[in-house]
Amino acid sequence: MQKKAIVLLSGGLDSITVLALAKQQGFQCYALSFDYGQRHNAELIAAAKIAADYQVVDHKIIKLGLGSIGGSALTDEHIAVPHTQQTGIPVTYVPARNTIFLSFALGWAEVLELHDIFIGVNAVDYSGYPDCRPEFIESFQKLANLATKAGVEGTHFSIHTPLIHLSKADIIKTGIALGVDYQRTVSCYSADEQGRACGECDACRLRKAGFIEAGIPDNTRYQK
Repeated sequence: MQKKAIVLLSGGLDSITVLALAKQQGFQCYALSFDYGQRHNAELIAAAKIAADYQVVDHKIIKLGLGSIGGSALTDEHIAVPHTQQTGIPVTYVPARNTIFLSFALGWAEVLELHDIFIGVNAVDYSGYPDCRPEFIESFQKLANLATKAGVEGTHFSIHTPLIHLSKADIIKTGIALGVDYQRTVSCYSADEQGRACGECDACRLRKAGFIEAGIPDNTRYQK
């Protein structure tokens, strides 16, 4: 019987790499994306195309109202997306985002009766978000196995984070080896309606540096 997994799919560079890795490992994949009130929907359009290209069994886009609580430059138009590198946890951090996303994935996993969840968090070349660290993933996995009917009845949930200790360059090299086309992804915090990147935000900076370090041409579509 083929293994099954849920893959959190944002439409960005990391999540497409994780989907490609899960497929390579023989998983039949279900993709989960979120319309959480982010400034643009270009990444969701990208996620839908990626899900179709990789022939996932099902792709759900869950609508969440995180914009109603604000607190992040990604969900509150009154907070500007910074175009210079920040110290500490930046204003692009979305409060509790990965906790919320993984909770939805866990619920769907119970319904589908599967126990593997993939997420593209990274703790090397990242923006300093606390919910991208190994300690968070370990804690959530423990919670998953304590707080669910499936866990109590003997299912062991595993949260897979294949990119967590990789540099952005190594992530890109991994994806290229798997045939990933990164031009179809959207990483930018300020992408326009066509999905073109600003080239200046933290996400763009990390992405650009990764391609340079990997020695691979960057075919990202930029606004200028």
